[in-house]
Amino acid sequence: MSDKLKIRLSIANRVYPLTITPSQEEGLRKAAKNIESMIKQFERSYSVQDKQDVLAMCALQFASQVEQKSIDKENVNEHVEQKLNALNSLLKDHLNS
Repeated sequence: MSDKLKIRLSIANRVYPLTITPSQEEGLRKAAKNIESMIKQFERSYSVQDKQDVLAMCALQFASQVEQKSIDKENVNEHVEQKLNALNSLLKDHLNS
């Protein structure tokens, strides 16, 4: 069993203590850094001062990125499946001739 690690992440001027596995640390720190960066960007671009509004905008941005990647992956998978079916058909035709 892996040792647990206690870290503290600061997001939107609040500190969140977390107990994690060491393998999670890099991802969580990068995520917190990305959130902080996005908060600053939204505050500059839209003159938003309410942290709840900014955090909601960040959540929407990140969620939409995840959903778009899922949609893109489905499209790629469909395309690959079509190509594999076409290739399989060509191989069958070649082997049967």
